[in-house]
Amino acid sequence: MRPSGLEVADIFRQAGPDYRHDHADSLSRGQRRAMSAIERCRTAALGGHVEQCDQCAHQRIAFNSCRNRHCPKCQSLVRAQWLEARQAEVIPMQYFHVVFTLPEAIGAIAYQNKATVYDLLFQATAETLQTIARDPKHLGAEIGLIAILHTWGQNLQHHPHLHCVVPGGGLSPQGDRWVACRPGFFLPVRVLSRLFRRLFLMRLQAAFERGELHFYNGLESLRSPEGFARYLASSRNMEWVVYAKPPFGGPSQVLEYLGRYTHRVAISNNRLIDHQDGQVRFRWKDYRHQARKKVMTLDEDEFIRRFLLHVLPDGFKRIRHYGLLANRHRTEKLRQCRVLLEHPEPIVDPDPTPTDYRDRYEQLTGKSLRACPKCQQGQMFGFLSLLPASKARGPPC
Repeated sequence: MRPSGLEVADIFRQAGPDYRHDHADSLSRGQRRAMSAIERCRTAALGGHVEQCDQCAHQRIAFNSCRNRHCPKCQSLVRAQWLEARQAEVIPMQYFHVVFTLPEAIGAIAYQNKATVYDLLFQATAETLQTIARDPKHLGAEIGLIAILHTWGQNLQHHPHLHCVVPGGGLSPQGDRWVACRPGFFLPVRVLSRLFRRLFLMRLQAAFERGELHFYNGLESLRSPEGFARYLASSRNMEWVVYAKPPFGGPSQVLEYLGRYTHRVAISNNRLIDHQDGQVRFRWKDYRHQARKKVMTLDEDEFIRRFLLHVLPDGFKRIRHYGLLANRHRTEKLRQCRVLLEHPEPIVDPDPTPTDYRDRYEQLTGKSLRACPKCQQGQMFGFLSLLPASKARGPPC
């Protein structure tokens, strides 16, 4: 149970109309769509059904979900389904978690050019890891990785970075043996950082020369080649943050760990404390001070603005696979890895997938959505469908 019943949706419903009015010229279509979906999620606006317990006859109304990927309430089933699909892809060994972060100055460019710069972040990160791993001085192997984009920090400010989960080894250049990294050590962070900086800035410069970057307001001076070069000068000379976390264990730990990162949104409802007098308070961790737990207070407009910073461009893929785990040859490469590691192929469950989302959720998580909340003995079954509010009212006269 959450300490507070407050949800992002409550804040949007109360303060959203004024925010839309005051920021009509700056809101993107995707941001408007995300706000609307979150406001309507699990309300009569989307319809639903009435359920009744087969033991005590207790009834409840279950409204439909919006399924928007930015909604704090709609990620559990999607996350469980994604993790189930990864079960067959996990290799039995230690895994490493490497984080690549863009400097603040580059983050400002990314905010005004999200799709372009986020793509560059993925490309430069994947090439960095694969290039250093292929180098015989380091690992000398072809590796695989899963990269997950997060664009926020704990305070909801724009902070684009990639979480990469990587098996601790790879295939030799000839593909005839498995090359394992040293226990507890993957690749040198400083070498990764400097190659990442060079590859990213090279791609960013090329995007600028192709006319793919656009600059507004405080960044208008970057429209000229001279202004762009001056702006990037400090970023070329500073150390970029690449952080390798300690390795973690086998397949079960990997999947549990991935589940914390794959389908997160900018802030979960359980971090919210209250929304009163036009202000929102929420919990956050200050990682600049040993992850100290703090409470932040923002005006409701600023809270909404920060939340909407992290609405991704339409169709943008925030989870990507590379190397051994790339979609086009993943099955073949993983089979080759298991042969070399003398590890059996995973057993695929032959049972058909349940069509009802409640059965599917229980199958994946072990938690029942059908258990009666009143008697705890019976099962809830739907017996009446509810049309979305707009359709239930019928056409206007």
